[in-house]
Amino acid sequence: MKPVVRNRKGELAGQAETLTTGEMARLSNNTLRTVRFYEEAGILAPIGRTEGGHRVFERHQLERLTLVTDMREAGLSLDEIRKLLETKETARTGGAAAETAIQVLRKHITDLKAKIEVLGRLSQDLEETVHAAEACLGCKDASFPAQCGTCGRVGKTEAQPRAMRVLWSLNGKAQAEQPANGGSTAVNGANRK
Repeated sequence: MKPVVRNRKGELAGQAETLTTGEMARLSNNTLRTVRFYEEAGILAPIGRTEGGHRVFERHQLERLTLVTDMREAGLSLDEIRKLLETKETARTGGAAAETAIQVLRKHITDLKAKIEVLGRLSQDLEETVHAAEACLGCKDASFPAQCGTCGRVGKTEAQPRAMRVLWSLNGKAQAEQPANGGSTAVNGANRK
């Protein structure tokens, strides 16, 4: 049974479509603290409180919270999100609101696509590094780490992923050093740039 909810004027609020702060947090995979933070920041607006003093939100606020959560996870600042959410209220016409929203959204889409490209490249590099590092699982060499790359476990592959080269310093030197032969370095018989 849903608790009795009163809005800010003390009137009974519709209860079928209301969610408590705890329900908002649980359904959006957020913490109570995060829901309260967005309320204090003006991103979420409770419609009232239960007789016990718990804040309640209309169900559409959950969709707003999940969108905001995704945008924050994607790297948008709270100010950027707030401006986007206020686009409709601050524009003089629907056309002006749409124009502003489209411009802002296109910029974010471009930024997200660039991040997706970097994340995809990094993910592949890290996956290849995990595979390459698996060859070291049985390493019991007492000369570790000085002899990494010369033991034959990882050195036999034609080209190691960047993260493996950096993390394992396969050439026995810090990877930041630039070789004198035009930028390529021989690591276990394979030339790398």
